[in-house]
Amino acid sequence: MSDQNQSAWPQDLLQREIVLTRLIDAPRELVFEVWSNPEHLPNWFGPAGFTLHTKEISIAVGGRWRFDMIAPDGTCYTNRMVFKRIERPLLIEADHGADIDNDPNTFHMLVTFMEQSNGKTVVTLRQIHPSQMRRDQGVAFGAVEYGNQTLDKLAQYVAMRSL
Repeated sequence: MSDQNQSAWPQDLLQREIVLTRLIDAPRELVFEVWSNPEHLPNWFGPAGFTLHTKEISIAVGGRWRFDMIAPDGTCYTNRMVFKRIERPLLIEADHGADIDNDPNTFHMLVTFMEQSNGKTVVTLRQIHPSQMRRDQGVAFGAVEYGNQTLDKLAQYVAMRSL
């Protein structure tokens, strides 16, 4: 990377991001499909034991997914994803926060799908939070554990599907 490119990259990025990676035993096209299709995404997304109630879903550039995530104890967390970039079958980019306008805690999400020669797919979920403090709060809340559970559910869901 040139010095010019490095200076354009936020210097505090590492302190603001959470990165999770999972190897999924399925072709990239299938993994991308279950992440990008509104008929599939609400069926597996979220941590173990949580249920989802979708209010609106349009997985397209400029579209949004508004949903409630209900914890096992009944706590309801409102969510809104606004899709910024979708490049089939390579990546999905969105802003994710509470289902309120101008949520100051909204984080940027980038999901990439890297095909392996053995027919498997590496999924990388990257969250970039507005500040290190907000990232640390997310980690303390369980963002890493919950994110890994979500990727577990993705792997299980994909294992039951075929193209």
